[in-house]
Amino acid sequence: MRRQHTVIDSPYGPLTLVATDGLLSGLYMTDQRHRPPQETFGDPDPRPFGEAIRQLDAYYARELTAFDLPLHLAGTPFQLSVWERLRTIPYGETRSYGELAEALGKPGASRAVGLANGKNPVGIIVPCHRVIGASGGLTGYGGGLDRKQRLLAFEGAPPGGPAPAETLF
Repeated sequence: MRRQHTVIDSPYGPLTLVATDGLLSGLYMTDQRHRPPQETFGDPDPRPFGEAIRQLDAYYARELTAFDLPLHLAGTPFQLSVWERLRTIPYGETRSYGELAEALGKPGASRAVGLANGKNPVGIIVPCHRVIGASGGLTGYGGGLDRKQRLLAFEGAPPGGPAPAETLF
């Protein structure tokens, strides 16, 4: 298993991109909760990240609303299912932890969904910032609530709660 990393600038501060065997496996913000130790990121090398950087730049320029990158995600089967479901939340929309649990066929597992969401290793691209509390409040975000609020405002997500039930997933 070969790991490489690079650091890029973004409107949300420096981002560390990590690749495992040439596929994006991490996108970490400065001071991010659950950020692995720097020594696990591998050698500095920008070569594996051209497409990820291109898509992130297009996202910041409001030219891209859905990322289409092959990822190398490592987690439990439940975490992987949550992260896959996160990728189905449309740009500019939000879902609650409970709604995600329902969509996964695990009603009542909103707390477990929240824990898996918090361990998402590829923030922004796997849009964990689009998950909010049942009351519509901003709860938890590995990159900090200020960044979460800024990302949601950037995308034009509606304030005050999740989308109506008929638009879910």
